[in-house]
Amino acid sequence: MFAAERRQLILEMVRANGAVSLRELARVVQTSEVTVRRDVRALEAEGLLDRRHGGAVLPGGFTRESGFPQKSHLATAEKTAIADLAASLVEEGEAIVVGAGTTTQELARRLARVPGLTVVTNSLLVAQALAHANRVEVVMTGGTLRGSNYALVGSGAEQSLQGLRVSRAFLSGSGLTAERGLSTSNMLSASVDRALVQAAAEVVVLADHTKLGTDTMFQTVPTDVITRLVTDEPPAHDDRAATELQALADQGVQIAVAGSGGAGPAGRQPPRRDVPLPSPRRGQVPGGGPQLRSTAAVLGDQPQGERARVADMRRR
Repeated sequence: MFAAERRQLILEMVRANGAVSLRELARVVQTSEVTVRRDVRALEAEGLLDRRHGGAVLPGGFTRESGFPQKSHLATAEKTAIADLAASLVEEGEAIVVGAGTTTQELARRLARVPGLTVVTNSLLVAQALAHANRVEVVMTGGTLRGSNYALVGSGAEQSLQGLRVSRAFLSGSGLTAERGLSTSNMLSASVDRALVQAAAEVVVLADHTKLGTDTMFQTVPTDVITRLVTDEPPAHDDRAATELQALADQGVQIAVAGSGGAGPAGRQPPRRDVPLPSPRRGQVPGGGPQLRSTAAVLGDQPQGERARVADMRRR
C-alpha cells in the first residue's frame, strides 16, 4: 500500500470513529506503528487530524469530545486491564461512586461479582452493567440525560449527591496531567464529576496512557485531590506519558500500572507493575482528608498471593 493510500485509510478510520489507537491503525493498514505514527504526523501537519498519545483523533483541540461509540474503540485492551486492576481495590460491603465513561463501564462489569457492594452512579452504562448483579445495590442520581455518553448531568444530578459519603470515587475523563489533574471537554460532565469527588474519602482515577499528558477544557479533579491513578504501561517510545507518570507520582499520586497481559486466571490478580509511591503530601495531617495508602494496604485483607506489592518512593 502506497503512503497516500495508507493516509487516506487512516483519515477515513479517524473520521468514522472519532479516535483510533495507533495499534489499531497499524493492524488495519498492515504496517508498523512507526510507519503509522509518521503518517499521522503528516496528516496532523495538514490539519486533518490531531495526534494523541497512542492514537489519533478528529481535530478540535480543547472543545471537542468524542461520543461513546468512538471512545469505545480506543485503547480497548488497555481499558480492560485497568478495569481488572481497579476492581481488585474494591472490598465486600463497600459503598462507592462510579462516574461515567467507557473505562468505568468496564469496571462496573467486574464489580458485579463483589457481594454486598453499593454503587452510586450517574451513568446509565454503569447501572446497566450492574442491573443483574443480585448482591450489588445500585443507586442512580437524578438529572438530565446527556445522550453522547449516557450520563445524567445538571443540577438534579448534583443535588442528589449532597450529603452523600462513600469510601471511594472511581472516575475517568478526557485527559490527565500533573499540572491540572483530570479534565473533560464538557462543562456539565465536569460539574457532576466534581460533586462525585466531594462525596468520596478517596479518589481513584482510571486513565489509559493515551490520556496522559492530554489537557482538555474543564478541570474535574485537581492533582492534589487524586489519591490513586490506575493506568496501563505506556509504550516504550512514549516518553511524554512516562514523564507525566513520574510527575504525578512526585505530587503524591499513588500509581498502579496494569500489566499488558490483561486479566490473570480466575481468583488471581491481573498482571501489574507497581510504580514506587511517594511519601504523604506535605501539609497533610490525620483526619485532614483522604489519607495516602498503598494498594497493598487496601488489599491487606486478601490472601497473601493476591496482595499488591507497592513500595514507598522518596521525593526526588
